Amino acid sequence: MATGTLPSVVSRYKVPIITLFLSVYIDIFDCQQFVIPFKSPSDCSGEEFFDISSLSCVSCGSNQLRSTTGLSCICKTGYQTLITDKTFITCQQCPTDKPAVITDGFGCVRCPGSLSDEGKCQCPPGNILVERDTNGNLLDEARCEICNGNTPGLTVPNYSGDKCERCQDSFINSSCVCNPPNVLAGGLCFPSGSLSTNVNPSVNYAQLKFSVQSAWFVKNLYSSSAACLVFSNLTACQALGNMCVMNMHSFSSVSIDACGLFNTIFRSRAALSSTQDISYWRVNLPWLYYGDEPGLAGRVLQTDPVPIKFSFRGRNKNTDIRLLAAVYNVRGEFLRWEQVGAGNLQLCPGITSKQSAAFSFGTAYQESCDLSVADLLDAHPEPLFYDVFLDLGGGENRKLLPLPTLVYNQQYNGRLINQESMKNWYLSRRMFVVDTLSGREKSTSSLPKVIRVVSNVKIRFQLVPRTQDGQVFPPLMTVTYRDVPITDINTQTVTTTFAVEYEMDQNEARIKTDTAIGVMAGVALIYSLLKTVSWKRRIASPLIDAETLLKFLIFYAGDLANVFFAVTVGTGLYWLIFYKAVQFLHKLFMQVSIDVFFIDWERPRCKANRTVQAAGEPKRDPSPVSIWRTYFVANEWNEIQTIRKISPTFQIMAVLFFLEVLGFSNLALRDPRPILQRSSQEYTPSYSIMLRYGLSSTLWLCIGFLQHFIEDKIRQFVDLCSISNESLCGQRGLLPNSDTQTFQVSLTNRLRLQYDRIREQIGRRNGPSRLMDTSSANQFEQRARGYQTMNHFLGSVIDHAHPDMDYIVRDKLMFERVIGMEFLEPSEKSIFYNDEAHTFSDVLFYGNEATLLIFDTLFFCVVDLGSQSFVLAAVLTCVQQIIFRLIRNTLGRKNLVNKTLVDERFLI
Repeated sequence: MATGTLPSVVSRYKVPIITLFLSVYIDIFDCQQFVIPFKSPSDCSGEEFFDISSLSCVSCGSNQLRSTTGLSCICKTGYQTLITDKTFITCQQCPTDKPAVITDGFGCVRCPGSLSDEGKCQCPPGNILVERDTNGNLLDEARCEICNGNTPGLTVPNYSGDKCERCQDSFINSSCVCNPPNVLAGGLCFPSGSLSTNVNPSVNYAQLKFSVQSAWFVKNLYSSSAACLVFSNLTACQALGNMCVMNMHSFSSVSIDACGLFNTIFRSRAALSSTQDISYWRVNLPWLYYGDEPGLAGRVLQTDPVPIKFSFRGRNKNTDIRLLAAVYNVRGEFLRWEQVGAGNLQLCPGITSKQSAAFSFGTAYQESCDLSVADLLDAHPEPLFYDVFLDLGGGENRKLLPLPTLVYNQQYNGRLINQESMKNWYLSRRMFVVDTLSGREKSTSSLPKVIRVVSNVKIRFQLVPRTQDGQVFPPLMTVTYRDVPITDINTQTVTTTFAVEYEMDQNEARIKTDTAIGVMAGVALIYSLLKTVSWKRRIASPLIDAETLLKFLIFYAGDLANVFFAVTVGTGLYWLIFYKAVQFLHKLFMQVSIDVFFIDWERPRCKANRTVQAAGEPKRDPSPVSIWRTYFVANEWNEIQTIRKISPTFQIMAVLFFLEVLGFSNLALRDPRPILQRSSQEYTPSYSIMLRYGLSSTLWLCIGFLQHFIEDKIRQFVDLCSISNESLCGQRGLLPNSDTQTFQVSLTNRLRLQYDRIREQIGRRNGPSRLMDTSSANQFEQRARGYQTMNHFLGSVIDHAHPDMDYIVRDKLMFERVIGMEFLEPSEKSIFYNDEAHTFSDVLFYGNEATLLIFDTLFFCVVDLGSQSFVLAAVLTCVQQIIFRLIRNTLGRKNLVNKTLVDERFLI
């Protein structure tokens, strides 16, 4: 029973209307944040008691001090208690001729002996102190008498039967017997008509689709409801609220169940002032709900940031999440303030240091375990109830922020409203973790038919967008319960999970990403069109046909993949892989079908020693240029077809070394600590997909980039060709005083047609075996003659021997080099563009290292994201590299034999 004085009643209820309308104004326009100051019983002074309903210190009345529990007020020494109403008391000083206060505090008496320090009579050991006579009248001097249950005594024997004491306040003044039509319930006597006795003591187990007549509800639902409604008994109101929580906060059309009765009393308190200036927290009642206005959940959770800032570094470092819970027992008694951590909301056993990681800001925490039903029954005979708050700190002005709670099992007229969209959510406050009491049918000591266990507790922090101050919106605690029918407690288990998660609004980032992709995709479209036009000009094809469209689509797919890779860096990963794979296969096809011919335009410089008789005259044959040089260069070309700028083996081993040996993989864990090595005693959170992808792709690209500066294989091949060719010029280039040895060639139609005509004739000579001599010698001879024909033609063109197929040498313009397209049409003369960058390597793996590196990066990351294993990703990446290298070598070798007319038997 709460206590107080009449003046304090007047002061508390003097301005309820103004307070109510102010709360409504804040709700509608400013969306109040419901911040309250933190108080505990120990914070209350000697003249204050801790109000378990408002969770605040309330002043005691005149001549009063707080009780030993700190949860009520009692009269000071030498003062007797006078009842003024059903909630508060007043105190009156005892007269000098009767200085002792009787044991129950409701009268004064002379003592047969001395006074105690508490101002009460003391009797010698073995004597029973009797302060009232047998009729219940207060004696002038203490002695033993029989108790009187009627007026004026109104006393009854106590539980021990050794003294008389006054009736409970709820009984009628004329008698301590609760006579009809009054209702006796829970040791209290209620006036008839105060509350209908037709209450519904059922607990609904929606998952199992049945209800249980709870023995606890049968015993306490009516008495708690009536005592809360009629007498404003604080513990009774808390007990009623607990029964509503045990019924999953669920409302229905039936208003006589636990939540229906609570809601009835809640509405009856509307005219009174609100507790802590929060409109949803009615006087003397626990705060169970926020309200049912549409969209209220969004306003509570996403309007105003929490008034504290989290930071990982600097002087203002703050990573501690401090959660406090007001703990109540099932009878509605306030037990204590308790730090949230292991042992209350976390049911799983574990190392304290690991479990405390859940409350380090930025650490994504999740811990699951299977619990024995037998152990739960032993450890939780009665449920405990928690009102959870976020501790905002503030020293002496310490403040608390209530944590909104979303109970997934909550029903509203049969609908699981908290499993719908946010606008329909019905936020609540109080929760429990294990309930083995409400499912007991026959008695509260029997084995329960059903128990309720929290299967998932998740605290979600949402970061405030567009801020670098470490601000968050009010965290949301999501609670999911599981109904467990009891069959065999020794074998049954229940899985439970506790998690802390962080998220941020991605809408703005998604809009920016989409915008960037749209703009760059447009640029890629133009660039792909230019590449298609350039390709059409190089093959001298003026028509736009299906092949042209296909070529454009392939170009665009490759460029679009690069756009995705540059903009998203991980988002849209599967689309990125699709487009990049298309580009890679296109590159592979181009390389194994490219036209290759090695021109040996060296001229014979001496005569052979032998003579040939012709028409009676001696004749010397010129000594032919040896073809072995061509075979040698062809073999070198064949070897560098799959040579890369990086070493794939070193790349894989280096990435694994950094990730697994040096511990770089720990940087992808979902916590803010940038450490590489972790103790086995520490909690290890799960990996973040984004961080894991970003880490592995960054490592792969950085190591690949560093390898680019080791060796230039293409320049070595160019030097080899130059040395093998024994140029007659003083320098290596085609022009005097020039060392440029590589060129991009834009051919005239006439030169291209002549080249194709020779290729066609060679192809016919090398046709099906039934149309030609199949002997090896003849094949070799025909191939050699074909090579000599093509070599003579191309060599004569280079020597300017054909005025109608002549060429000029020039440099590309800067813009031509950037976009990879030539502006001039080769109408009269072909154009040899100086190519010091050796772009002919584009037909090799070497010149496509960027594409290969990105493809390997994405392949490695995708396998890792699917398997969560860097080692498996490395192995499969190595396998795919070997497979594609084998395909490229095989097809490239065949293409080299076909296009260069070099016999395959001479390729090593």
